[in-house]
Amino acid sequence: MATNKAVTLATADFEVFGKVQGVYFRKHTQKKAQELGLKGWVMNTAQGTVVGQLQGPPKPLQDMKVWLQMVGSPKSKIEKTTFRNESAINNCAFRSFEIRH
Repeated sequence: MATNKAVTLATADFEVFGKVQGVYFRKHTQKKAQELGLKGWVMNTAQGTVVGQLQGPPKPLQDMKVWLQMVGSPKSKIEKTTFRNESAINNCAFRSFEIRH
């Protein structure tokens, strides 16, 4: 029997450390997030890291977290990825996954 309960969504902020600028990391992050059906954004920081926010169903979000920790763009060298503000949400605040400048 179907229920009217909405599919649970999750959100997480991330920061990726290592060689992640000048290696198309944001472009690859956007492509992977779109493949997984996630929403949010990604951008470079002045400190040489990449930060962003993910929103979507828990399973694809978990897959994206693994990708951000272990895979990245082909020329990137990920040293560490941190996640903050992880929680369940009712609605995504974004329509797509964008690269911010």
